[in-house]
Amino acid sequence: MKLYLIRHTSVDVPKGICYGYSNVGLNSSFPEEANKVRQYIEGIGFDAVYSSPLFRCAQLTQYCGFENAIFDARLKELNFGDWEMKVWDEITDPNLENWYQNWLSNPATNGESFMDQYQRFSGFMADLPTRAENVAVFTHGGIINCARVYAGTATFENVFNDTPDYGSVTELDMSLRFDQSKG
Repeated sequence: MKLYLIRHTSVDVPKGICYGYSNVGLNSSFPEEANKVRQYIEGIGFDAVYSSPLFRCAQLTQYCGFENAIFDARLKELNFGDWEMKVWDEITDPNLENWYQNWLSNPATNGESFMDQYQRFSGFMADLPTRAENVAVFTHGGIINCARVYAGTATFENVFNDTPDYGSVTELDMSLRFDQSKG
């Protein structure tokens, strides 16, 4: 199975704001960015199309012509809980330092850890149709990073060294992962 992970376009959020699970608006560059995505994926015959239900993904999904996409909450960005829509440098929660020290396992206060998000994504993958050859997923940088770890193209330790850009398409051959697991 080939997975086309499509990251939403640029958001209209000031730099330094924590906005993972929040529904935020899109930058005024949306038409140009979205058109590039649409051109990149047009002509690919998708067996299934999925999207995060958050506005920034749903809008791109619709723009690309997939009105019948399946919206799946497991494809949302990391839930930062109490930190959502706060300026990172102004968060006074003592748990923030714990999270910085071990973001993989420590959840944001009333939110998730990266491992929680990874488990959400793994559950999504387990539910995909086994006969699908090409699957489009309109989602977020965190989920794309989870997919890269899941596919074996990144590790938990280095996954944030190369987070995909807004409005980009990451292609992963998931059959390689399944072949490796048969070992």
